[in-house]
Amino acid sequence: MSTHAATATPTATVRGATAIGDVAPQPQSTALAPRLDARIACSSRQPGARPQARTDDMDNGIEYADSAEIHLQGDRIDSFRWESSLFRHTTGVECSIDDSDGLQASYLPPVAGEPPARRWRIQLQDARAARARRGYDADHGFNCSIRLEKIGERLHVVPSCPALCGSRENFSALTVDLQTGQCEYEP
Repeated sequence: MSTHAATATPTATVRGATAIGDVAPQPQSTALAPRLDARIACSSRQPGARPQARTDDMDNGIEYADSAEIHLQGDRIDSFRWESSLFRHTTGVECSIDDSDGLQASYLPPVAGEPPARRWRIQLQDARAARARRGYDADHGFNCSIRLEKIGERLHVVPSCPALCGSRENFSALTVDLQTGQCEYEP
């Protein structure tokens, strides 16, 4: 799988565990749950010669822009916001998701034999209602799942969420180094 490094200097932060006194007291099960706090701002201009690229993109390229703020603790979403845009020389399209869309989080347990990682899956409780609130038709269906996987300081964001995209097919898949802020877009 090829990746494209972002050309802008993005920012991202994460805190692997909550320090005592860092947040309001929580029930025992939540207070000990893995936590993810990330702010992401990425953009990248890609050459237009991609296998799925339309002919008019060949000379002008495609620009990706993503910004997100994610605060999770175990299965609880403290806040979640992500805007994912794709720009061609004649059009721009975006996907967006936030707390008001009726999100639910699942913390996924470690997988034996794989690198140590913290994994979450974000889904819509009612994708049909979330799409209707945005005024979208049902052309993209009602599927929405976003996988987050933190391995070391790298956060992998793997979306399958066409339900919250207007004319675009999906959010951007990307990996962010949470220590340096460097982003990589995946085709």
